Amino acid sequence: MLYLGLLALAVGIGLPVAVIGGALAQGRAASAALEGMARQPEAIGKIQTAMILGLAFIESLVIFTFVFLFLMSNRLPADMSALEKLISAGLK
Repeated sequence: MLYLGLLALAVGIGLPVAVIGGALAQGRAASAALEGMARQPEAIGKIQTAMILGLAFIESLVIFTFVFLFLMSNRLPADMSALEKLISAGLK
């Protein structure tokens, strides 16, 4: 029972936490890159390339979290009767 409760909590909270973390990280990366471009205009090409690569890695982590949580959500019981069967099977 505790397993199902923790699984539901992870599915319900995991994706929003990943999305908020990814958004904050992307904002900081873009801010730092733009500041670096403003300070050194001759290095815009290198900074922009590194920024785009970093943003792609950050976004891929959010996508991997989405896929993982989608797969975990299939482990949750669909209705209360399935949950009651799981509980009764666990008590025997």
